[in-house]
Amino acid sequence: MIADTDMDDAEVIERARRDPAAFSVLFDRHAPALHRYVTRRLGDSLADDVVADTFLAAFRRLGRYDTAHRDARPWLYGIAANLIGKHRRSEIRAYRALARTGVDEVAESYADRVEARVSASAAHRELAGALAVLSPKDREVLLMIAWADLGYEEVARALDIPVGTVRSRLHRARRKTREALGGVDPSATKEEPGHG
Repeated sequence: MIADTDMDDAEVIERARRDPAAFSVLFDRHAPALHRYVTRRLGDSLADDVVADTFLAAFRRLGRYDTAHRDARPWLYGIAANLIGKHRRSEIRAYRALARTGVDEVAESYADRVEARVSASAAHRELAGALAVLSPKDREVLLMIAWADLGYEEVARALDIPVGTVRSRLHRARRKTREALGGVDPSATKEEPGHG
């Protein structure tokens, strides 16, 4: 028998359909990164609940998962995005507070990663201000690219939208954040449209 750690996500899901205990492999594999992402979006106080609800919803939907998709991350981030949407006011309040004070308590624990993206406290405030005024759909795409490290096709699958829509939302969100940051793009990735 193949060890659970050697199985891809689709194989784990297939096994979990017969043996629910196998679902813990999916949780162990993806919960830490998902928790960091939700924490960045909503803060520590809501992250545990949103992540737990994400995996509960995923478990309930195991029978509907398309195992042609070998990586379950986009599926899980899509579920999380819907749950985060229910807390949109908390997210906007956090961005506005950061824009006012320049203190991002969540980012402090991820200082090295944040430093690589945005170096000055003033830039944190400007970025938070830009994130607060982005449309929820544009913000979702931008943050899945920048913070969840998903590619364009993965974001498209997570949000159930065409890749072209991901590109246009990302372009719009980047333009607005670049303007707020004086030309710096906090979400630059290796996968740029039209390059390479």
